[in-house]
Amino acid sequence: MPCEVKPRFVVLYGSQKGQAQSIAEGIAAEAEQHGLVADLSCLNQNEMYNLEKESAPVVFIVSTTGDGEPPDNALQFVRRIKKKTLSQDLYKHLCYTLLALGDSNYENFCNCGKTIVRRLGELGAKHFYLPGYADDGVGLEVVVDPWLEGLWNAIKETLSNMASDRTAHLRENVDDSAKDIPDSSIPDVHLNLLSITDQPVVASINRDPKYASPASTSAVSDHRPASSAGSTIAVSQPHSTASDSTSTPTTQDAELAASLIHSMPPLSESSLNVPALPPPYLDVTFTEVDTVEQNDGPLNKETLHEVPISKAVQLSRGDSVKTALLLELDISAYPTLTYEPGDSFDVFCPNWTAEVDNLLCRLGLQDQRNHHVHVTLKKDTKKRGAQVPSHIPQNVSLLFLLTWCLEIRSVPKKAFLRALVEHTADGAQRRRLQELCSKQGASDYNLYVREPSLSVVELLRAFPSCSPPLSLLIEHLPKLQPRPYSAASSCRRHPGKLHFVFNVVEFPACSGRPAGSRGLCTGWLFDRINPGLVFHVEAESSSSLALPKIHVSLRPNGSFRPPSDQSVPFIMVGPGTGVAPFIGFLQQREEERKKNPEVLFGETWLFFGCRHRDRDYLFSLEAVMKTDRG
Repeated sequence: MPCEVKPRFVVLYGSQKGQAQSIAEGIAAEAEQHGLVADLSCLNQNEMYNLEKESAPVVFIVSTTGDGEPPDNALQFVRRIKKKTLSQDLYKHLCYTLLALGDSNYENFCNCGKTIVRRLGELGAKHFYLPGYADDGVGLEVVVDPWLEGLWNAIKETLSNMASDRTAHLRENVDDSAKDIPDSSIPDVHLNLLSITDQPVVASINRDPKYASPASTSAVSDHRPASSAGSTIAVSQPHSTASDSTSTPTTQDAELAASLIHSMPPLSESSLNVPALPPPYLDVTFTEVDTVEQNDGPLNKETLHEVPISKAVQLSRGDSVKTALLLELDISAYPTLTYEPGDSFDVFCPNWTAEVDNLLCRLGLQDQRNHHVHVTLKKDTKKRGAQVPSHIPQNVSLLFLLTWCLEIRSVPKKAFLRALVEHTADGAQRRRLQELCSKQGASDYNLYVREPSLSVVELLRAFPSCSPPLSLLIEHLPKLQPRPYSAASSCRRHPGKLHFVFNVVEFPACSGRPAGSRGLCTGWLFDRINPGLVFHVEAESSSSLALPKIHVSLRPNGSFRPPSDQSVPFIMVGPGTGVAPFIGFLQQREEERKKNPEVLFGETWLFFGCRHRDRDYLFSLEAVMKTDRG
């Protein structure tokens, strides 16, 4: 029999934190169960794809970073398709769709995806399925899940139409040739289109008594061979009876009835559709070393600037809802570290020591904290295009890896929850993790995991029988990213200084978080500040205490600038700490006025807001001074 050739399509991704890459890899992994083959590539892997000759459907999955910029691994692709010299019919043969990830809390929502869609359209490409724009501000799943659900039928219909077009073309060629050939010489040929079925593989999951506890014999396990990793799993939960539990519910159980670790009917009694088990692809080994390495900065600290915090000003007052701080950095030791109003910069912060220690304890790796970690690919992995994550260095200690490389505060994705099921001993906890990653448990996932920004550390604390290997965390946790902040000053007003403003992020207590906590970077900065450096607006620093230092790097932004024509009036709108970059604009404009008193400057309007004038009126002194100057 001839070898069956499965229809193919192409998946291209651009990802900054790994989220878009994870979705793209999930699509490629699921393709097999739909009778398809997916060619998966990153947009910066130019040698792996050629859109100018591509005849198969193309699926783009891209995120947006910074101020609407493409991810680093998609930047060259976006620049390439934006060239004005390209022919307007360059991609007239191309059919594609696109899923963009963004956050509406920031400017230029999904700008990378919108740029690609606009430019491909200008170059003649047509989309076979409407692009999706997922908003992390309200939950990516709101758009991602239904978009993915409809994607498969769209791909199959497109492939079927392409096959029909090719068959029709062949028939036309045959008919044209038949005119010059005697009827007796024409072979009896029948052309039949391949019908691509859409039947998901469903596995029925039975309980595994090995993991059942007396109090949770109704829990469900879903052990299955690795060969079924691409399947959709239907998990059936039998109705509870009086014999399902040997213990009497306590007051605490009642309080936890609807929480992170407990569900309520109908979810607790529903059959579940859980995601396919992501195939493991990494091996981790440890090597004991003689010396303990330093853990005092990021891996690339030689390329960064370590600068002291010379001053901290508390901008909010009294019982303000948020604590707003202005920090002044002394950058005078780095003459090349120059910035313009509108620029931003990255602050590199570590994971908190207490949380790293807690994670080491949960993984049972306290004794290996100073051992070197070696990460390699599994030889028998079924993951397509598997690679060791680029943000995982070799020959660093486990302590360094968890402190500076992995975002252990990241909100666990459903694929990660699905993988954790395999490492959870208690039946009731297994069932709950299945619910949280299932289609039926989407609202619970949003309510108890995504909306409270529950971290991996907090999740593991809530499910004590879950003991994942380190390799699983490395596979699923994204890179620890630096936090960007806008410059809130002009170097013409404050030479050798850089100001920035932030609110100390507070995460309230919730079902999976017994006590409230602060944001990773803002909480770390707050703790780094010497109490002697903190002043209210009216005070000036006179402290002789040792200054704390942080690692930063500049992020120039050529598109966010005041008008180059000083006679042009302009309006700025910045509520809350969003006013910060405009303070730099105003300082710059004032210095320009002093330098060029004869120049006619256009009117400048700044609109900002606060909850309470007497508590969180940021830069109130600055506003008073501007008013006094007329």
